[in-house]
Amino acid sequence: MKLSRLWQPRRALFWQWVAFNLLSSVCTLAMRTLPLSTVGMLLVGSVALLNVGFGLLAAWGLVRDPPPADQAAGATGSSASTSTTSE
Repeated sequence: MKLSRLWQPRRALFWQWVAFNLLSSVCTLAMRTLPLSTVGMLLVGSVALLNVGFGLLAAWGLVRDPPPADQAAGATGSSASTSTTSE
């Protein structure tokens, strides 16, 4: 398992992972700075914890699955599928 597989900006799962982490950070900031009632704290805290869980699942999906072939080929500058025409 390579942690370098987390960086896959061409995959939608990567951006979902980033969004989950950002939303968890915003929820945590709201809990610390805003005067929330008990129900508000429970609601925002639950959303933050759910985002952490979904973010962990997304990270696990990125690390577990190999990167797509076009992303791996794009790093070297060559393409696996080249077309040739003969006349």
